[in-house]
Amino acid sequence: MPATLDGAAAPLAVLLVEDDDADALLVAEHLADAEVAGGFRVTLHRARSLAEADRHLDRVECVLLDLALPDGEGLDALARVLRDHGGPAVVVLTGRHDHELGTRAVAAGAQDYLLKHHVDGPSLERSLRYAVERVRGERVRQQLWDAQTRAEENVRLERGLLPTPLVADPDVEIAVRYEPGGGRRLLGGDFYDAVEGSDGTLHVVIGDVCGHGPDEAALGVNLRIAWRTVVLAETSGTQMLPTLGRLLVHERARTGIFATLAVLTVDPDRRRGRLRLAGHPPPVLMQLDGGVRPLPVSRLGRPIGIVADDRWEDLEIELPPRWGLLLYTDGLVEGRPVPSAVAEGEDVLGTDGLLAVVERCLAEETDEGFEAERMLERVMTGVRALTVERIDDVAAVLVVSRR
Repeated sequence: MPATLDGAAAPLAVLLVEDDDADALLVAEHLADAEVAGGFRVTLHRARSLAEADRHLDRVECVLLDLALPDGEGLDALARVLRDHGGPAVVVLTGRHDHELGTRAVAAGAQDYLLKHHVDGPSLERSLRYAVERVRGERVRQQLWDAQTRAEENVRLERGLLPTPLVADPDVEIAVRYEPGGGRRLLGGDFYDAVEGSDGTLHVVIGDVCGHGPDEAALGVNLRIAWRTVVLAETSGTQMLPTLGRLLVHERARTGIFATLAVLTVDPDRRRGRLRLAGHPPPVLMQLDGGVRPLPVSRLGRPIGIVADDRWEDLEIELPPRWGLLLYTDGLVEGRPVPSAVAEGEDVLGTDGLLAVVERCLAEETDEGFEAERMLERVMTGVRALTVERIDDVAAVLVVSRR
């Protein structure tokens, strides 16, 4: 029973569903006796019919239910009072001496089956206490089960979103991070992958399905696996985004869902590459000898899933001898900044804020010799220091470098 501010037990809110005035008076007397004998306090409400009881069910912790009412009898009456989730405990209090009915009532969800003429104050108190505590215990166990199930589902979905890169080139380093929002409770459709083709071409993708939740995460998994399949099958690069767009349209749970992607292809000599952007922020180029800038974009293509048979242009990029690229989803830059972290009037960290962080981290990294894993950790630490903990978005971040 919940406690009041002074530490005493609060009265138990009980609804008596009984149309007989004499029986209702007897129940009230039993409860009064229980309070005098042991301090068991009850706030008793009464309803004379199931229709009247329905107005009280959200405000009580236990229901004492007669099974012979003007608008319902037997197990049908019980079914109308029981609630699937979060409803009060129900104790049947009836004049019908029927063991089979009692067994069926308990099997249907009642916590106890009492006979009116066989109860007194102590037995009624005991039944109400036990019924309420059993329901509370069941509710806690269900919540724990639900939380564990969601956590296991999230782990499985995250595993699909976040694969191990298939890259054999010893000169290429890849570091990745995935940060769920909401204290690790919020799952999104952010994903990444990296694959080295049979001819040595390096393929990298990062994507973001709009929205949050298991449906979006599952769609992100589908897109990530489809991208890897297309790459391993050596499908023409111009067909990749249209293929993923058609898959998204077929697999999405509802219309209006889209995804942004940045698809990077680096030649085997690691000096040239091509970038296709489908509504996604351009990667940040880090010259390992110093210098940070976003890759220039003449035209940002639409996200996939917006227009059927859309097309995306290639951006040809020249890479320095030693380079690093930071690819990210917008959750990294949409965190609310701490006071004085960004220019006045800015409500998110933004691209400029991220570039400043990367430039500062690269300067520190250059002094020690560049390592992708260490560089990424510096960047994530720098962003966290400048922004309030993100509770409503997810961030996927990938650093790929050629030493």
